[in-house]
Amino acid sequence: MQTLSNIFWLGVKELRSFFRDWVLLGLVVYSFTLAVIAQAQSNSQEVHNASIAVVDEDHSEISVRLARAFLPPYFLPAVPVAEKDIDRLMNVGAYTFVLDIPPNFQRDLVAGRKPTLQFNVDATAMVQAGIGSGYAQQILTDEIAKYLTRQDNLPPAPIGQTVRIAFNPNVVTSWFSSVMGIIGSVNMLAIILAGAAVVREREHGTVEHLLVMPVTPFEIAMAKIWANSLVIAGAVGLSLVFVVQRLLHVPIEGSIPLFMCGALLYLFFATSVGVFLATIAKTMPQLGLLYLLVAVPLNLLSGANTPLESMPPFLRNVMQLSPSTHFVAIAQAILYRGAGFDIVWPRFLAVGLIGGVFLAAALWRFRASSTQSV
Repeated sequence: MQTLSNIFWLGVKELRSFFRDWVLLGLVVYSFTLAVIAQAQSNSQEVHNASIAVVDEDHSEISVRLARAFLPPYFLPAVPVAEKDIDRLMNVGAYTFVLDIPPNFQRDLVAGRKPTLQFNVDATAMVQAGIGSGYAQQILTDEIAKYLTRQDNLPPAPIGQTVRIAFNPNVVTSWFSSVMGIIGSVNMLAIILAGAAVVREREHGTVEHLLVMPVTPFEIAMAKIWANSLVIAGAVGLSLVFVVQRLLHVPIEGSIPLFMCGALLYLFFATSVGVFLATIAKTMPQLGLLYLLVAVPLNLLSGANTPLESMPPFLRNVMQLSPSTHFVAIAQAILYRGAGFDIVWPRFLAVGLIGGVFLAAALWRFRASSTQSV
């Protein structure tokens, strides 16, 4: 009971120290609010309200139909422009796409001469240009086919294809990137806050004061771990409800309390990594460099940015030893697909076992470094 009491009151001291540090407090608030919003809205992977202009040099029925075929929300209504203005409008970025319909296009099309359309693309808008070009090609092909067959519905293809998009029917990037942004912030802040708590004690010279008190290095380390885990867990829950659900209007299919249990379990691993790195680093700049070497690969290869299926088999198997990989799978299964504990319990078990090994290593390293300090 005395050990638990010491861990509790040392953790309270950590919380008070954190809330007096305006820099770290501001970093936490920013990471779970503005950073999540920016990542959700700026990293769009779909075409939305792309600007397009049409140069109609044919003035025929088919040219009018092609101009009207580009509809919201993918494209803004097509704006008619003159052929001599194409280069100027593209240079100033007025339009992402410019469609040039040549003279006698309808006559040549009906005669079977295979006329060509010029479709100008501003590739500085990479996502819009790449995906929008494919959309535009499909739209133009369908509209021309409808005109030639003189029917609104094309004849059925010899092979039927039915595409069902589950869990995100409109393939909205913000639904995915917002939650993955929270997970990235968890990785970053758990390591930085726990590591900074240890380094700050060393830089201020207060770690020696703690060691001469009737507390053990185990109690000091566990206090830092639970206090910083509590701060981040609270920020995760608030961000998920108020930023992701209410502000960004991202539907959450599964149980938020179940996800928070997984987050708390994972935070013991992430904060343990922070404590372990802090026993190696002597200053905050050194801790930052070690963070880049450890946390960035964990985040990039966890499946939050690139699916594990697209990685080489060797790397995919190696990343199964990382709790961050299992935590991402937990978040995606619960929040996107509404999975229950009966489905995700193997991931919980993996996070707990691997995280326990890292926690033991961090406590052993902290005890050894504290003994050397004395």
